[in-house]
Amino acid sequence: MRAAAGITSRAHPLWLAYILHRLSGIVLALFLPLHFWVLALAMTDPVRLDGFLHLTETGVVKLAEFGLVFLLAVHMFGGLRLMAMEWLPWTPSQKTLAASAAAISFLIAMLFFLKAI
Repeated sequence: MRAAAGITSRAHPLWLAYILHRLSGIVLALFLPLHFWVLALAMTDPVRLDGFLHLTETGVVKLAEFGLVFLLAVHMFGGLRLMAMEWLPWTPSQKTLAASAAAISFLIAMLFFLKAI
């Protein structure tokens, strides 16, 4: 792959979008085993699952869920931005797409958070 023209700094918004997309993917990949373990508790130890679900009512966990939903949305919209860049015959403004992806992700996560509290 060739580098995009004009990107010379790691402070460039598209570099930050790249890093956010990579980090969100790593965090989501690390979260999945924990998620599967909790789901397995429903079949193996329902009492322990109830205790864990009671823990999810705390504010810290709700804030962590906000972060998780934000990272999931950022990763999804970042992937859509990359697919648009690869597959669309015309090239939309990458900065606009990256900013839109971040804004929509934050909106989705905030709506989830407001419903959770």
